[in-house]
Amino acid sequence: MKYKNIPDMFFQTVRYHSSEKPAFLYKSDGKYNELTYGELQDRVEKLALGLLELGFHKGDRIGLISENRIEWIIVSFAINLIGAIDVPLFPILSAKQEEDIFTDCGVSAVIVSNQFQLSKILQFKENIASLRHVIVMNDDYDSNELYVKSLKELEERGGKIKNDEARHEHLLQKAAAIQSEDLLTLIYTSGTTGTPKGVMLTHKNILSNIEAVLESIGDLSQDIQLSYLPLCHTYERTGGFLALFSCGALIALAESVETVATNIQEIKPTMMTTVPKLLETVKKKIFLSMEKESGSKRFIFKKAIDIGYRKVLTDQEGKINPMLNLKYKIVDRLVFSKIRAKLGGRMNKFISGGAPISEDVEIFFNACGIRVVQGYGLTEASPIVANNTVKDNEIGTVGKPLDNLELRIAEDGEILVRGPSIMKGYWNDPVGTSLAVDEEGWLYTGDIGEFTMKGNLKITDRKKDIFVSSGGKNIAPQAIENLLSRSRFIDHCVLIGDNREFISALITPNFDQLKDLAVEFGVEYNNLTELIANEKIIAHIKKDIDFYQSDLSKYERVRKFQLLSEAFSVDSGELSPKMSIKRHVVESKYSYLIEMMYEK
Repeated sequence: MKYKNIPDMFFQTVRYHSSEKPAFLYKSDGKYNELTYGELQDRVEKLALGLLELGFHKGDRIGLISENRIEWIIVSFAINLIGAIDVPLFPILSAKQEEDIFTDCGVSAVIVSNQFQLSKILQFKENIASLRHVIVMNDDYDSNELYVKSLKELEERGGKIKNDEARHEHLLQKAAAIQSEDLLTLIYTSGTTGTPKGVMLTHKNILSNIEAVLESIGDLSQDIQLSYLPLCHTYERTGGFLALFSCGALIALAESVETVATNIQEIKPTMMTTVPKLLETVKKKIFLSMEKESGSKRFIFKKAIDIGYRKVLTDQEGKINPMLNLKYKIVDRLVFSKIRAKLGGRMNKFISGGAPISEDVEIFFNACGIRVVQGYGLTEASPIVANNTVKDNEIGTVGKPLDNLELRIAEDGEILVRGPSIMKGYWNDPVGTSLAVDEEGWLYTGDIGEFTMKGNLKITDRKKDIFVSSGGKNIAPQAIENLLSRSRFIDHCVLIGDNREFISALITPNFDQLKDLAVEFGVEYNNLTELIANEKIIAHIKKDIDFYQSDLSKYERVRKFQLLSEAFSVDSGELSPKMSIKRHVVESKYSYLIEMMYEK
């Protein structure tokens, strides 16, 4: 490997770049500010020394609970520099969930962002004997406990211990003692398939993944990334943060998921790591906005979409059509350039992961002149296993496996992976580890896949999500759910059908579209419950569903569905923080509705 450990990567990167060059952009007091490489190194080293002075050592587990912010970056590097193990959690977890995880791994300290997060820790602090310190990023917290300190205080303490040169040399010595096989982080899985497990990832795991990804994708040093996905998730941490930092790309932190559209206009990024849901939402909004335009504009838009789609598919086949290329240049200037302008004007690629993306969405953005590069991975693989590239992108696939990984398909279709980025195991769970990784080092991903003629991997479904109907038919729900979600009236769709006579669905509607439909039909209602129960509304959605599933086999089609009056969300538990649907939560929460659909 190019680097021995993450601190080695950090020191080499900041040494290579000018101390005045901006490494990160972050929002403060209503505007974006720069954090240069020199300022980053200064703050990280001071905090690392402050942690050492407080009594932390190599191997200690330190919890990190915060929304995406520049302090998250600084804290994670500081923890890494002293050889401690960070345990980052999603800030939306409950106090009980946090207590369970921190008890499991025996944290020595927890670093939180604000008073709200501090209050959760104070509820259970006395229940964890190993937890000695709580550190708050914000200064305006309310606690008189001696074990609660501010991040600023720790940085100041670290800055007083040694001068800059002595501090740097001391931390270089600490970093040199960190072995590549030492644990870097404990990433607790989001729980889409049950109880969270602590995935043990080493310095070698993450670095080998970074190096293989950059070798595959190519030079990203001139890119500007807008980062909005949770940094505590390994997808964004490896792909959207550490990999880009190591090659010198500029990383801007979005304020939140809700402000992404505004932040795009402010930053004008060239790339974003993303999940499909954002792209699906953007596409739907573009199409819906065009429906409000004049007839001539709608005609031009539809013509552009037709030409753009044909251009993308023709390019995929490796064919050249001069007349089509000429038409595309015209509609690109008239239509697609305006769409790119709404995305900042410089966006050239989205790197999509975390869930399968609809081919229709993928083709749309490629037609707009913005490459959607889909990849595949999982936390246990640090996380990236395969990815497409801008130059070699087969739509509908997740690309070729990384060069330093072996990949094979088991007899039942499950994808198995082996290589240097595969986790060390699950914390305190040898049985779970042995079930996930066999004696030969093969990780059983739980995903079903196949290779295309071009040698690219295509994910067909989750092994655990495959339905077997009461008639013995195997049904892969994700592809059908993605198909039905093309409807402008459907936000999320969850199929039901395992050991059932037929397929049914729970649907969270796009309520804005439903309200417009109610106006069109003259439907009166007092609340959303009345709206989704209206026969005209239900009949219209059924008509839309039947249109999208017309090409499916009879046993794959949705025969009954229930509209839900509340959208799925992270807070209410149906979605993981990376926006994946937690099927077991949805099925449990709405079990009474499911049974109603199967009543004779």
